[in-house]
Amino acid sequence: MLDDRKSAILSAVVQEYIATVQPVGSSRVAASSGVDVSSATVRNEMVALEEQGYLIQPHTSAGRIPTDKGYRFFVDSLRGDQHDLYQSDSTSLQDFFAGSHGQLEAMMLRTSTVLAQMTDWTGVVVAPSVEQASIRRVDIVDLSSHLAMVVAVLSNGVIEKRTVEVAQELTAEIVEEAARRLIIKVQAKTLSELAAAANDDEPDPLLDAAISALSEAGRTAELYVGGASRLAGAFTAVEQVREVLTVLEEQIVVVSMIRDLLDRGMRVAIGEETGVQPLAECSIVVAPFSVGGESAGTIGVLGPTRMDYSQALSAVALVSSRLERELNEA
Repeated sequence: MLDDRKSAILSAVVQEYIATVQPVGSSRVAASSGVDVSSATVRNEMVALEEQGYLIQPHTSAGRIPTDKGYRFFVDSLRGDQHDLYQSDSTSLQDFFAGSHGQLEAMMLRTSTVLAQMTDWTGVVVAPSVEQASIRRVDIVDLSSHLAMVVAVLSNGVIEKRTVEVAQELTAEIVEEAARRLIIKVQAKTLSELAAAANDDEPDPLLDAAISALSEAGRTAELYVGGASRLAGAFTAVEQVREVLTVLEEQIVVVSMIRDLLDRGMRVAIGEETGVQPLAECSIVVAPFSVGGESAGTIGVLGPTRMDYSQALSAVALVSSRLERELNEA
C-alpha cells in the first residue's frame, strides 16, 4: 500500500505521461494539482516509487515513466469513481444507436468503430453467440417479383435480416404460404439446428432459400475490430506493429483472451496481464453486455499501456449500457 503522498505523486506521473508520452520530471509533478510538496520531496518520493517497482527511469538524466504495476495502482484507484463522457460524446452515441438497426454483424462492426472514435484506440466487440440462439419470431417480406427478405428475432435480442433471391415469380400468396411454413419449420429452433429443418416436403424454392439464409446467419464472425490502425500507430518498431496486427487478425486469440479476463474477474488488463505476449505493451478495458438477463457478449478498448484509462472505462461502460438496451428492446 502507498501513503497519500506517494499515491498523489504516482497518479500525477501516470496522468502526465498519458498526456505527453514523455518521461515526467519532479518539477512537473510538483506543479500538478493535488501534489502539495516541493520538487525535492517529489524527487525523493519518485526514487522510492521506482524502488518499489511503480516507476522506471528510462535514461539517467530523464524523468520517470509508469510501469505496469504503476498503471495497475492507478487503474485500481479509479474504481468506484464516476467518469462521465463529454455531452457531445453521449449525444453522438445516442444518434449512433438510433440509426443502427439491421443485421447483427452491421451493428457489432459499427459498435467497434464508435468505440475507436470515442477513445482514439482500437474497439473490439465479441458478439452474442448467434448460432445457439433460438428463433423467437420469423417472417418473410415480399420485396419484388424475385426478391424477399427473411426477418428473424432471436432469443438473445438480435434481429437477423437476410435478402433471398429465387427464380420463381413471387406473389403475395406464395410469400404468405412460405412464411407460414417457415414458422412451423424453424420457430423455437436454434440456428445450429436449421440444417435438420431443411424442407423435405413438396418443393418450395422460397422456403428453402429462407432456411438456408438463416442457417448462414449462424456462421457470422464472432469478433469485430474497429480502428486497428490506431493501435498500430502507437508503436514505432515495425516488427512490434506487425505482431500486434497479427494478433488482431487471429480471432480465436482475442476472443479467448477476453473470455479469460472475464473468468478471472478482470475488467482491465495491463501489459503482461493480458496473457498474450505480443500485447505485452498493450492494455485492454472490457465490459460485458447481457440480453434477457443472460450474458451475451463483450465490448472493449485495446490500446497501449499509456492509454487514457478513465476515458476508456467511461466509453465501454456507456456503450455497453446503450448496446444492451438496444438489444433488449429489439
